[in-house]
Amino acid sequence: MKIRCIIIDDEPLAREGLLDYIEKTAFLHIVGDFKNTALAKDFMQEHPVDLVFLDISMPGEGGLEFLKSLNDLPQVIFTTAHREYAAESYELDAIDYLVKPIAFERFLKAVNKVYSRNIQESIKPADKDFFFVKVDGVLTKVQLEDILYVEGMKDYVKIHRKGKSTLITLLSLKHMEEQLPKEFIRVHRSFIIAGNRVEAIEGNVLKIEGYEIPIAPQLRNEVLDKITGGRFLKR
Repeated sequence: MKIRCIIIDDEPLAREGLLDYIEKTAFLHIVGDFKNTALAKDFMQEHPVDLVFLDISMPGEGGLEFLKSLNDLPQVIFTTAHREYAAESYELDAIDYLVKPIAFERFLKAVNKVYSRNIQESIKPADKDFFFVKVDGVLTKVQLEDILYVEGMKDYVKIHRKGKSTLITLLSLKHMEEQLPKEFIRVHRSFIIAGNRVEAIEGNVLKIEGYEIPIAPQLRNEVLDKITGGRFLKR
């Protein structure tokens, strides 16, 4: 699976250099590059992003302020001409801190950290079939087998269950995605589905127990591969 990344940098040459490096790296896939954080924020509201290459010093909102403003934090590699922000960047859980000009070997070292982390997170032990979430101040047990899909709503998620009430809890969809086993698939910026619950796929819509869940167009092929598991028969 490729890591979807964006670049946020006000310098065109810096963006071009990173684009070149990304295109040379097999496991990275560029989905957007932006000259300011406002454009990037609009894009991220509609498209899933795994990794952000983020400049720190930019006109208007800087990289650190941008990251602090996000509820759902992506993985971040800072790219900057200023060494003095390194300590603060790591406090924001940055993967790495690259000082311009960036050598390709140093770039590879940083993105390989992201790749290794993603591989580790994708191999989740299936030793738990339930978890607890807080709903209206009460710790509530959720069986994985009951989940149809999870819907993100800003700072909250709605856990839709088969034959049971829908639960609303104060969590980000990204955090929920990190805790669920690999059988659960992110199909859209706002939806995670239980892959084994899908009954039909029509265009960019999944049908689960009477519900219709949208598939983000850019994720369609990846989602279909995960859901069908190679069992798609065709002429």
